[in-house]
Amino acid sequence: MKALAKDMLERARRTPDEIAVVDELGRHTVGEIMAAARMLAGRIAALDRHGPTVLVQADNTWHTLAAAVAVGLRGGVVAVFSPHATESEFRLVVEDVDPDLVVAEPEALCHWEVPDGDFPISEPAFADQVLRARSGPFGPVDRWRGGTAIAMTSGSTGRPKCVVQSEEAIRYACRSTIEAVGLRPGDAVGAFVPLSSVAAFCFGMYLPTYLGGRMVAIGKWSPGGALAAVAGNGVAWTMLVPTMALQLSVVEDSAGGLSTLRAMTVGGGPMNQRSLAEAEHKLGTTFLRVFGMSECLGHTTPRLDDPPAIRLGRDGRPFAGTVVRAVDPAGNALPADEIGDAQVKGPSLFVGYARGGVPVPPELTADGFLATGDLVEVAVDGSIRVMGRQKQIIIRGGRNIDINEVEAAVAGLPGVVQVCVVPVPDDLLGERAAALVVTDGAPLALDDVTEQLSAADFPKFKWPEYVFTVADLPQNRVGKLSRPEAVRLASRLAAADPSSPQVR
Repeated sequence: MKALAKDMLERARRTPDEIAVVDELGRHTVGEIMAAARMLAGRIAALDRHGPTVLVQADNTWHTLAAAVAVGLRGGVVAVFSPHATESEFRLVVEDVDPDLVVAEPEALCHWEVPDGDFPISEPAFADQVLRARSGPFGPVDRWRGGTAIAMTSGSTGRPKCVVQSEEAIRYACRSTIEAVGLRPGDAVGAFVPLSSVAAFCFGMYLPTYLGGRMVAIGKWSPGGALAAVAGNGVAWTMLVPTMALQLSVVEDSAGGLSTLRAMTVGGGPMNQRSLAEAEHKLGTTFLRVFGMSECLGHTTPRLDDPPAIRLGRDGRPFAGTVVRAVDPAGNALPADEIGDAQVKGPSLFVGYARGGVPVPPELTADGFLATGDLVEVAVDGSIRVMGRQKQIIIRGGRNIDINEVEAAVAGLPGVVQVCVVPVPDDLLGERAAALVVTDGAPLALDDVTEQLSAADFPKFKWPEYVFTVADLPQNRVGKLSRPEAVRLASRLAAADPSSPQVR
């Protein structure tokens, strides 16, 4: 975060009274944020003169920016973490990142059950934030091999992954987006996705600071609140997952509500061209449908002047310097317009996944490409279209749900003999999780399953939203589970059961 800190130091020298963040707590100047950052940096320096690895409570306020700048002033690495994460997720992130310090509000520290034995030192940080520290010297910051920011993301293995990104990769992704959208210094950028995600940290917080603009945020997600924030603060651009973008269009009196917005980038989940077209027409803005991932930040975008068939029906073109290709099972590049396994190579590739306090580098091809786990079609004009996932994943509102993990959790419940979890299509969220279960007695209801998953501390966003007890799971000709038939069965049952809860 050294470059971010340098940017803010220069802004504080030139325009200390300039508004840098607008959030639920008010309007905050560059000078105010830098004063808090210097205070925290001083507390850190008093503990150890070396650069620290710091786990930071990432909420959508100026606090996250101040903490990140403070870490940058000390030449450290920042790991952003949701205040709503569970105690078990905190244990995982500590195991993977091995932070020297934790900076958060007292209630978040209590919610995470931060152990006094591991972080015995407690001091005020700034505002209402508290600094918790390990005893002894900081671990060497060069263990991160150039990484500077870490964020937890849901993965396909059943265990959340801590993605390590370099500041050079973040700045490349920001710079490419600024150029594509035509953002100008001083523009306001909406930060409505939780900053604890890799993409939101990059495009919601880092980008407006790099741009010399304003970060405009709201607290808890609210479509009406986001519309008001855009209109009231002259937001020029924002990035949302498809669910959020479509929710904006169903707010009462939302017609023309985004007419001041130059563009909205939409990515992170299944997208329907018709739904996007109707939403952007009603809201009065321009949607840019993109493809990206935590491991290779936002690496495609269409142009503002592209026709809807490209902007909304495909997933953009690679940033300058990035290559996306489709390959066959043997790894050979396919001709244009053929569907194959997606691979990407470019400046925004991540350093690795944090494990035991160091980044484990990704597995790349001999020529440096990362397999994304998607199926993709690359057109002659360079635009791409993602055709689906190779892995068993449900993408609900931009969040990955590992099917194997959910099946294992449901299979462990009393009375469950067999279980198959599949996606069912949903106009708003893209996909929802449905569980087909075979029991050894009475049928299981949705409430039966969710109550037991809650008691087991299984993350709520992964709970199935449909549970159907069936006599047998669909099978193919050789007696194996037929997932395509299971999807069709679950979709039919969901459509015929309107009483099944849709929103939790």
